Amino acid sequence: MSPAESQRGKWHAALSVYTRPRVVGMVFLGFAAGLPFLLVFTTLSAWLTEASISRSTIGFFSWVGITYSIKVFWAPVIDRLPFPLLTRVFGKRRGWMLAAQVTIASGLAGMALTDPGSHLTQLALFALLVAFGSATQDITIDAWRIEAVEQDLQGAMAATYVLGYRLALLTAGAGALHLAEMTNWSLTYIIMAGLMGVGMLTTLSIPEPSHPINPRTQVLESRLESSIGVTGRQGITARIAAWFADAVIGPFVEFFERSGRLAVMILLLVGCYKLSDITMGVMANPFYLDLGFTKADIANVTKIFGFFMTIVGAGLGGVLVVRFGILRPLLAGAILVASTNLLFVWLAVSEPSLIHLAVIISADNLSGGLATSAFIAWLSSLTNTSYTATQYALFSSLMTLPAKFIGGFAGVMVDASGYATFFLYAGLLGVPAILLVILLMKHSPA
Repeated sequence: MSPAESQRGKWHAALSVYTRPRVVGMVFLGFAAGLPFLLVFTTLSAWLTEASISRSTIGFFSWVGITYSIKVFWAPVIDRLPFPLLTRVFGKRRGWMLAAQVTIASGLAGMALTDPGSHLTQLALFALLVAFGSATQDITIDAWRIEAVEQDLQGAMAATYVLGYRLALLTAGAGALHLAEMTNWSLTYIIMAGLMGVGMLTTLSIPEPSHPINPRTQVLESRLESSIGVTGRQGITARIAAWFADAVIGPFVEFFERSGRLAVMILLLVGCYKLSDITMGVMANPFYLDLGFTKADIANVTKIFGFFMTIVGAGLGGVLVVRFGILRPLLAGAILVASTNLLFVWLAVSEPSLIHLAVIISADNLSGGLATSAFIAWLSSLTNTSYTATQYALFSSLMTLPAKFIGGFAGVMVDASGYATFFLYAGLLGVPAILLVILLMKHSPA
């Protein structure tokens, strides 16, 4: 076989990953994960606005989103405790997944049957139920994804997840708005509740991953129990203390012991990797509007070019992870995300052009999709299967919190220095991630 034929064979093998049933199944799980998100945020805001609810009250509804940021607090329960009956019938991950999906569908149905004008508090409670179920579903889907396939397929799993998630955002965003325009909000939310059946049917169809007992984890937990004096687990208090040590403290201790001197570097990279991307995104729409583009222009370009280029980028990232491992695509994603911010600097100082906007948004979404696949694959590789849900929930929270905090100052930066300087600043925020990936590559064989 010639070198060229060998290379083609390797690329064909990498591309064939998208034909695997579990990889394909992530499209439908991604759809189930993305569907509830907008239904308790922007789509709900539109409904409340039409119901003549005050802007301040609508703002308070956004607090249900806190649920997604604090999911790490109940992830240990999902890792360690069975869901009554469902776990015994469907398994550890699928049982919790199905329970979460039923919770989401029930909450959406409850919202559909509630009048915002007369029962606003009840609507808020149903929205909170949906958000809680959605965050719980995220935990279980992430855990299933990590445990269901080997490490080199995680990029492909992330890519198909992104495809399903994006399709769900279109359905729950533009789709729900069009449906509400043709019918009413109650029927719209009933239909959305019914669409959660996609996730339920998928959960019933996918296999439960294996959960082998890790001897090293058992030794760690025995040591933790011994250190707090509950080795014998006598009495309810001792059993609760032992469970807390095993399920809550254990995941953190295990990560630091396994990672050793690289632990701090890894956590810094988790917190830094999305800084440039998220910070830039805060000012994207105001920037487009200030350039003179219409809302229709922005919607058409971001929804059409943005959607497809994100999917292409995510798919390419999944293939690159299979072909080259995780760290090289992770570095490529970090460089591309930071570099595309420099394109926005150029757009800020040049004459507005719809063609330029389409090209830049395409490049931005392509790089963002690639980086997302590589990053999710890397985060997945950091978990121990004894603590999959807890450790991944911790990483996914850490990856957004610093970026959201720094992104809060984006408007101040624009007001003080203008868009060109802001986008240059956003690009420079990507430099620490690039340097940290390079350092990690020097200390890792992956």
